[in-house]
Amino acid sequence: MIARLLQRNPRFSNWLYGFTPPERGTVELVHRRVYIVPARLGWYFAATLTVLLIGSINYALSLGFALTFLLAGLGLAGMVHTARNLARIAVSAGRAEPVFAGESAQFRLYLDGRAAFDRPAILVRHLGSGSQLVVDIPPGAASPVVLAVPAPQRGWLPLGRVMLETRFPLGLFRAWSYIEPDARCLVYPRPERSPLPPYSGEAAAGALHAPTPGSDDFAGLRGYQPSDSPRHIAWKAVARSDDMLTKQFAGDAAAELWLDARLLPAGLGLEQRLSRLAGWVLAADRTGAHYGLRLPGVEIAPSRGDVHRGACLQALALYS
Repeated sequence: MIARLLQRNPRFSNWLYGFTPPERGTVELVHRRVYIVPARLGWYFAATLTVLLIGSINYALSLGFALTFLLAGLGLAGMVHTARNLARIAVSAGRAEPVFAGESAQFRLYLDGRAAFDRPAILVRHLGSGSQLVVDIPPGAASPVVLAVPAPQRGWLPLGRVMLETRFPLGLFRAWSYIEPDARCLVYPRPERSPLPPYSGEAAAGALHAPTPGSDDFAGLRGYQPSDSPRHIAWKAVARSDDMLTKQFAGDAAAELWLDARLLPAGLGLEQRLSRLAGWVLAADRTGAHYGLRLPGVEIAPSRGDVHRGACLQALALYS
């Protein structure tokens, strides 16, 4: 009920939580952003103190009064330490590596205690997925936390709202705070396995390798280019001369492999087309092919290597 009310009134939600998402840079949990209420054990503790107080009053037990107020003082001290364990923590978000649809995005957060004392038992929970982790923050240091968030579809996946909670030291009180860092993860289309399309045979200067029979004969070395695959680097020669060199083969041809959306069957939907193209990109990269990507309104020139593969997959992920 309360959650639905907050979702319908984002301004009231932002005022209540003390921030407006998304939060850029390092987020510090100031005291006004830390909320604290008695836990279930705390309510039982309060009921026990009430019974002790009533009994001490009825029977005029001085030791009963001493015990009651001693326990009440311990409870109040525990409340202060519970809020202190969470307040002033600084949270920053790291880079999330791209994943494919259907996998889990790994969001990395860094919790810096910014204090000379340690902060034990900090629970970090992603509200959308329920992914959570308990971490201890050492004095004057930061602790990393990795939250696995499901990525059901392609595109940009924002981290969303994260809750930090602690019940240290006595478990009588629950202190929590919310953050929503400006962090997102790129989600590629789910790759579909299918045979690669035929090579176009178009000439291109500097084309590297076409997987045709007889192309395994070593022909020499040439200077390294950023688009070269690490599998073709002459590592032994690099170790001797410290110069980056790439192997050339006698069967190297100027054939290009175009991964063109027009080659796909007309009956496929958009997401199926993108999934098949993603599978083609991965297959072409594994074979070391010199490939390019064509989509309606998008064309990426033939090349190869990790950077080129990432550019093709990003174009598929963000295509609309």
